Amino acid sequence: MTNLPLLWVPGLMCDHAVWEPLLPRLADQRACTMVNHGSADSLSQMARQMLDSAPPEMLLAGHSMGARVVLEALRQAPERIRGVALLDTGFLPKASGAAGEEESRKRFALLQVAREQGVGVMAREWVKGMVHPARLQDDELIERIILMFERKTADIFECQIQSLLGRPDGSDVLRHITVPTLLMCGRQDTWSPVTQHQAMQALAPTAELDVIEEAGHMAPMEQPEAVAQSLERWLVRCDSPPA
Repeated sequence: MTNLPLLWVPGLMCDHAVWEPLLPRLADQRACTMVNHGSADSLSQMARQMLDSAPPEMLLAGHSMGARVVLEALRQAPERIRGVALLDTGFLPKASGAAGEEESRKRFALLQVAREQGVGVMAREWVKGMVHPARLQDDELIERIILMFERKTADIFECQIQSLLGRPDGSDVLRHITVPTLLMCGRQDTWSPVTQHQAMQALAPTAELDVIEEAGHMAPMEQPEAVAQSLERWLVRCDSPPA
């Protein structure tokens, strides 16, 4: 049993609140650290600053943009990383042509709302596509997500938008993963759908895919019990000696 430390890597405008619902099952099993991207404005910078303060060897669990940061960390220091969990995420760069222009337009439209009306106003609109439709009436969950976004500024939002628009292609990283790899997403994640994770699994030789039922993009907050169970199975793989 290696019991390596685990770093939790949050996504766009997210923080520790994404992971906190999982900690009652997972935090007492090993050392856990919450990553903060600060004002980094590229995925490579996020990965580099995370690695600079990380233990010599580690496990990484990333959600959404955070999983792309995990892929960048694998690109920069594969010898230090002993297992990765990639949740509700993607791996392709921004599309060329009209599709890429439309993505940029939508992201900067949200940024404009955040700057002119406040991050909270932006978040109340943005959250509508983040969760399973049935959870939109769950006031407690929705407020936790909105408050999480409000802990970030519009300037941080802009830095993270630039990071995502400049994201590299993660295909080659996936092809060369040799450590235990978990891919996970909500069944109703419309931002990072199941098909996208199936495409990642086809590239990654060590990947297992878990689909979380009755969950959208914020699966760790929507269905923490199911997500924690999936992560526990992955941690067993990480802690087991090589065959």
